[in-house]
Amino acid sequence: MIQKKCFCGSSKSFPECCEPFINGTQKAPTALALMQSRYSAYATLQADYLLATTHVSERKYHSKSEILNWATSNQWLKLEIINATENTVEFKAYFLGGKLQKQIHHELSTFKLENGSWFYVEGQFFN
Repeated sequence: MIQKKCFCGSSKSFPECCEPFINGTQKAPTALALMQSRYSAYATLQADYLLATTHVSERKYHSKSEILNWATSNQWLKLEIINATENTVEFKAYFLGGKLQKQIHHELSTFKLENGSWFYVEGQFFN
């Protein structure tokens, strides 16, 4: 059986790429790896992972039901990494919205390494 490439766009299959981070068997080693796994978590409707990888100082602004609603109301097409530094990732997430209209979510995300784990802190959105 041929494995489909990972949702994040890497050349690896999902089980070889983002799935170990999402299922908790491995920690994302970099901010970029965490960002890619968070995109894959949206594509696979893993709201628990998305909440768990949001920095504790920001979790109160997010809810599992809102995350799940956003994830399920869109068809995730592809992830484009524009730039990545040690603790930031600029990306474009391409998706089809509720009325099947093509949309692009362009963001500069900031991440923080704490106790050996990376966390999403905040995002600056571009139009």
